[in-house]
Amino acid sequence: MNPSLNRHGAQSLSMVALFAALMAVMGLIPKIDLPFGVPITLQSLGVMLAGCLLGARRGLQAMALFLLAVAAGLPLLSGGRGGLGVFMAPSAGYLVGYAFAAGVTGALMARLPAGTPLRAAVSAFAASVLGGLVFLHALGIAGLVALAQMPLRQAFMVDLAFVPGDLVKCVLCALVVHTVAKALPDWRMGGRA
Repeated sequence: MNPSLNRHGAQSLSMVALFAALMAVMGLIPKIDLPFGVPITLQSLGVMLAGCLLGARRGLQAMALFLLAVAAGLPLLSGGRGGLGVFMAPSAGYLVGYAFAAGVTGALMARLPAGTPLRAAVSAFAASVLGGLVFLHALGIAGLVALAQMPLRQAFMVDLAFVPGDLVKCVLCALVVHTVAKALPDWRMGGRA
């Protein structure tokens, strides 16, 4: 067995577990309940960070691990929610979208320039907006239409309440990526080879 491959696998596994744990920690921050059943939480920032810092594959794996823990009943979502019931709530489209949005964000980040900390931050902002906001919100809207039986237009209008806060999260993600790129210049943003 090649020791460097073994070490790389262990590092990947630990990063996936670390970002799943980061999502759980973000769940400790109280949620803001909105009247239509979808709360405002900090956890979408974790989705953006996982994609930008881990890349598509490991970002998706980290969010899938987190969602598996939630489905198993661990109260890891904001407000101490967990169990299979959360996947039947109006917010289920957003929850299921966490893994896919991390993958899309990571795939975009891997294709955008990241040679300097500033470029990495700008790329992280763009990847977060497209993957962690636009793509995630599209899945959330689909969930509202399917599970809350909202008309598409109403679901879209309801979703707009999250956009300003999620744009702030995109900026925060870019700042974190800038800091990581400055402190760890060899970090492979977006899981680059």
